[in-house]
Amino acid sequence: QVQLVESGGGLVQAGGSLRLSCAASGRTSSTYAMGWFRQAPGKERDLVGYITWTGSKEGYVGAERGRFTISRDNAKNTVYLQMNSLKPEDTGVYYCAAARPFRILALSSAYDYWGQGTQVTVSS
Repeated sequence: QVQLVESGGGLVQAGGSLRLSCAASGRTSSTYAMGWFRQAPGKERDLVGYITWTGSKEGYVGAERGRFTISRDNAKNTVYLQMNSLKPEDTGVYYCAAARPFRILALSSAYDYWGQGTQVTVSS
């Protein structure tokens, strides 16, 4: 089992920045690839991006590319989502998730463990 706890959400004005953290604990949590997802009000949960367990590869989706950066510190069992130039459409609940090795990280079905989420609200 892997437990994930997100933090760092809040209310920010458009154009601002936030850094989300995801603290992992449990069995060999540092060997999992990690993903960040967003669920906007009334919409499905969508992938924002992911990072491999070594941190050697990251992937981003759509409009987040170039504004968001995912990193990880395996010594601290923590993954980060740095969000810059935030827009109102970035509003939603952000979840981190962990995937076992050799999964297709662009698919939400690849992820085995999920956090409870942290709310991000971007005001215009």
